[in-house]
Amino acid sequence: MAMTTASQQTDWRQEWFEIEDATYLNLAGESPMPKVAIRAVQAALEAKKNPHHKADSTFFEVPNRIRASLAKLIGGKPEEIAVTSGASAGVAAVAYALTWKPGDEVITAKGEFPLQCTTWKPMEEREELKLKIVSPRERFITADDLIAAITPRTRLVSVSMVRYDDASLLDAARVADACQKQGALFLLDASQSCGAIPLDVNQLGADFIVSAGYKWLLGPYGTGFFWAKSEHLNIIRPGPFNWMAVAGSDNFAALNFKDPKPAPSAKRWDSPEWASYFNFNLAAMDVSVDFVVRMGPELVAAHNRKLIELMFERLPKDRFVIASPLDAARRGPYGCFAARSKEKTAEVYQHLRKENVVVSLREGNIRVSPHLYNTERDIDRLISVVTP
Repeated sequence: MAMTTASQQTDWRQEWFEIEDATYLNLAGESPMPKVAIRAVQAALEAKKNPHHKADSTFFEVPNRIRASLAKLIGGKPEEIAVTSGASAGVAAVAYALTWKPGDEVITAKGEFPLQCTTWKPMEEREELKLKIVSPRERFITADDLIAAITPRTRLVSVSMVRYDDASLLDAARVADACQKQGALFLLDASQSCGAIPLDVNQLGADFIVSAGYKWLLGPYGTGFFWAKSEHLNIIRPGPFNWMAVAGSDNFAALNFKDPKPAPSAKRWDSPEWASYFNFNLAAMDVSVDFVVRMGPELVAAHNRKLIELMFERLPKDRFVIASPLDAARRGPYGCFAARSKEKTAEVYQHLRKENVVVSLREGNIRVSPHLYNTERDIDRLISVVTP
């Protein structure tokens, strides 16, 4: 796995501003940014008062630092990483970059996060490809389900590493191996895993990885990244690219207007007119991702596993069912439960929100996603609200 440096600090709660009016258990929905990120945004705002104090190199320093931090986090190379506005931007980049033939198959799973359908359904009409949606044979989607659906026509498998609606964790390496043997590509959405469980692109075997930045990477909305295996950077179709990705564009006095070519890196997929210090989102993402690296996903994974198992243990069994895998090795960094009917689950969710216990309702499941600022007391609070 990609190695990160975990601090010996024990009270990580001090790294966030206290949420005084709620028990916040909804990081999988949106992360409260740590103090270091809030202060970075404030500093960037101050710098905008006098932009002439910043050298031209400032435009490139922040996104390049983000690339370096993300590369350390996932075991990749900085030049394989684009700084984007979210996971959808990366999936769209793959859709437009590949060469398609009529009848090519894209495989995804039933109930996947909507970005899969909003990307690939229009591509059915545009490129005459076929979107194949795989249903799980048992309760949760597995590598076996996806592997069984791969055929000689399969061009790409595009799924989440951790499902947003039930926290099930995919054996991505097995899917990647099956794709490679068939000559297909594998795109993995790591939005609900990157930053919360250890990832290593060399072990995962995916060809492309996308992620939002406002969840487990602890950044703001409008941030994310796209990773592409180096060998794919030179086989993509020509297409529009960010002008700041032109080789030599760091010299604003000598821009190439005659025959601009993208630098041989994933930088071409950076969000246009966006990836610089003066984008306040990136000022936050820069220090947030560095914070995640220093903290270590291993620490988050262990902490959350303990809290989720405590919740599963204490949920009243006569009223609720666990809606995530019980085996922690098959579960992401959060857990879900449900009442005995969808209507009752919705009532419980509304009661939790009324009592300022902030969770999510996703596809009939109540999703509970803590982080290092949460303690057993927060789980106690949730249990007390759902127990009559």
